[in-house]
Amino acid sequence: WRTKITPSSFISHQRVLASVGNRCIVETISMRSAMVLALSLATRVAAFRTVSRPAVAYPTSSSLSASGGRLFPRLYSTTTESTTAHSPQESGATKPRVRVLSGVQPTGRLTLGNYLGAIRQWVDLQDEYDTFFCVVDLHAITAPHDPKKLREETLSAAAVYLAAGVDPAKSKIFVQSHVKAHSELCWLLNTQTPINWLERMIQYKEKAVKQGDNVGVGLFDYPVLMAADILLYQAGKVPVGEDQRQHLELTRDIARRFNDIFAKKAKQKPFREPEALIVKEGARVMSLLDGTSKMSKSAENDNSRINLLDTPAEIRKKIKRCKTDSGFDSIEWGNPERPEATNLLNIYQAVSGKARSEIEAEVCVSGMQWGAFKPLLAEAVVGHLEPIQERYREIMADPGYLTGILKTGAIEASVVADETLAKAQKAMGFLTFDEL
Repeated sequence: WRTKITPSSFISHQRVLASVGNRCIVETISMRSAMVLALSLATRVAAFRTVSRPAVAYPTSSSLSASGGRLFPRLYSTTTESTTAHSPQESGATKPRVRVLSGVQPTGRLTLGNYLGAIRQWVDLQDEYDTFFCVVDLHAITAPHDPKKLREETLSAAAVYLAAGVDPAKSKIFVQSHVKAHSELCWLLNTQTPINWLERMIQYKEKAVKQGDNVGVGLFDYPVLMAADILLYQAGKVPVGEDQRQHLELTRDIARRFNDIFAKKAKQKPFREPEALIVKEGARVMSLLDGTSKMSKSAENDNSRINLLDTPAEIRKKIKRCKTDSGFDSIEWGNPERPEATNLLNIYQAVSGKARSEIEAEVCVSGMQWGAFKPLLAEAVVGHLEPIQERYREIMADPGYLTGILKTGAIEASVVADETLAKAQKAMGFLTFDEL
């Protein structure tokens, strides 16, 4: 692994072949993936030399010998279970880890809803699962977008992941479009997905109404790209809310159909059918202006949401003006006729860390009114977001650190994705690159 690594040629822009001395890495993986691993190591070494990062244990001759000579053994797995520990501190027998994939679109500013409903939960998942988290920029362009802002918002979203606690030592963090297999597998799955399956998708119908005559094929095909995202990494679990559950079921249907058509008698199928990983209670954050609608970063009225990077003054102002009700003796939790009250109490519980029973005693039973509760909620939100915002500013001030993580994450993710893509291509009868 100490040998100098030199890229020798570039094929299809992202398929990099490198030489390691005069020998090639010969493993049970494809040659292209072996070369990608070699470049991944070179990228890691360069990143750690130029960026201030926590101490990392590099592979030694003894550790390489124990792992059969493999570099980063956990990257070779193309199943949904990894038997290698994610941190150098772990020792002894390790339990298989189910793979998890998730991502957020980099359109607009990420909100408190994106954080509580997804990103914060990823932080907990990375200690239990083999986690892949991407910025889904290909999904972002299925709706009208500003090309000048897409790059900036992509980097910003990745920085938020890191600032919130997603650890590149435990998780692969990358940009969706940097792994070319996403687009390739999407096309293969398009050829096998019946149109009437997509016509049933509720989200397409809702968003198509908003876009009117400007609606594009990409929005219609959005669920197939999402299926490609999930199936590429053989994800065993996918964190989903109620609004994405239908898309996950479609992913399972597409995987089953593909396996039945092209690998019915095969012992190992090209794709594994993923299962839903149900998000925690209270993780679904609703609009500040309508307790029945999800908080959205694409909503026209900025007062409907709390953006993760809002200033303390902006947060206090939005919460002060948020919709509440009147004519009740106290603030009530769980009353279907009072969705705004339930939403604000859920937010307070999520950012304060207090138990529900404690909040009920503090707010509901005590008879606290909105005039007293709103400032309490605002300070809890401000206090929770301040350290995240501070860490975000530090990361954005060091672009080399951020881009280094994204490069390494994309290279490592490509190892897994390319293996799955090759299986799908082989099952469909393609002459694959590795056969040449």
